[in-house]
Amino acid sequence: MDNQEAKQYFSIELLEWYRKQKRDLPWRRSRDPYHIWVSEVMLQQTRVETVKPYFERFVTLFPTVEALAEAPEDVVLKAWEGLGYYSRARNLQAAAREVAEKYGGKVPDSKEQFSSLKGVGPYTAGAVMSIAFNQREPAVDGNVMRVLSRYFCIEEDVAKGGTRALMERLQYELIPDGEASDFNQAIMELGALVCTPKSPHCLVCPVMAKCAGRLEGKEEALPIKTKAKPPRPEYRACALVVSGDGRRVLLRRRPAQGLLAGMWELPHVEFAAAGWSPAMPDAAVGDALAGWLAGELSGSRVAVAPAGPAGEAEHTFSHIHWNLRLHRLAIAPDDAALPDGYRWVDRDGMALHPLPNVFVRLLRAEGFIDDARAGA
Repeated sequence: MDNQEAKQYFSIELLEWYRKQKRDLPWRRSRDPYHIWVSEVMLQQTRVETVKPYFERFVTLFPTVEALAEAPEDVVLKAWEGLGYYSRARNLQAAAREVAEKYGGKVPDSKEQFSSLKGVGPYTAGAVMSIAFNQREPAVDGNVMRVLSRYFCIEEDVAKGGTRALMERLQYELIPDGEASDFNQAIMELGALVCTPKSPHCLVCPVMAKCAGRLEGKEEALPIKTKAKPPRPEYRACALVVSGDGRRVLLRRRPAQGLLAGMWELPHVEFAAAGWSPAMPDAAVGDALAGWLAGELSGSRVAVAPAGPAGEAEHTFSHIHWNLRLHRLAIAPDDAALPDGYRWVDRDGMALHPLPNVFVRLLRAEGFIDDARAGA
């Protein structure tokens, strides 16, 4: 079988399988390019089952480009709370504002115009142009690279830009005329459901008979990808400060730029930045943390005292792994004016403050966030 025959077989069999087996996903019920765009941004580095309730809630809150463009950022981040990678939400809103201003709220059907928007990369542009507008554009994500690597037995490192370019050319050649929307969704679907990263379900694969990787016994070894560096460990001391009446907790807002920009959190400090050692006993950490927070609140004329350890937590970002040691601190008086960026927040107020997931978990454990408000 020559390469052209293999390509034709793949496209025909894949489309036939997809039209029989495709999942009923909320974004597939809409032809609105904005809704498809939102779903593609949410699905980056996030599982489909996780995204479904977020997508439905998000497009209910912000049903149009204009609604998203006009919403306060805190409201958008709160709707995104728990999905992680919050720069996606900020970039999506910034791009929505561009669409509202430049294109009258209509998502442009020009790849060049759409690609110029904030946060829109080659994959998102290809996915929206093909799925929403049925344009013959490749949309290469991890699922697509895995399927193509195995089917064509491509033994190039998929982490390299040259291999991605090869995959884009190959996917473009595979798309049948007038079938870009279904085909690109079909190949993603195959990677998600059948041609999975581990233990692929070859026996139910619609293109199994002609899969070069399987025929050579390499389906488990492909795709070839250089391992990313493990996330850097960071050790942090985190303050849980509850008001005297037990109704409010002290939160701090993160800087407008950088990791988790603009979100709210429990005050915390990195051990290394403070000159502390992670080997310090709990009592010493509590004393040091109280001193650090007193410095943070120095203009408030409050006394800060340790009140005992409250547990530990971990959270992994793409490049950093946080190890948090949580300590209770007491502030007196608790009605003094706070410096910019600090705020007392009660249980009802938590619904208005976007929080990273690690702090949602900690505050839920303390009873300041209930299960219904904690996100998916």
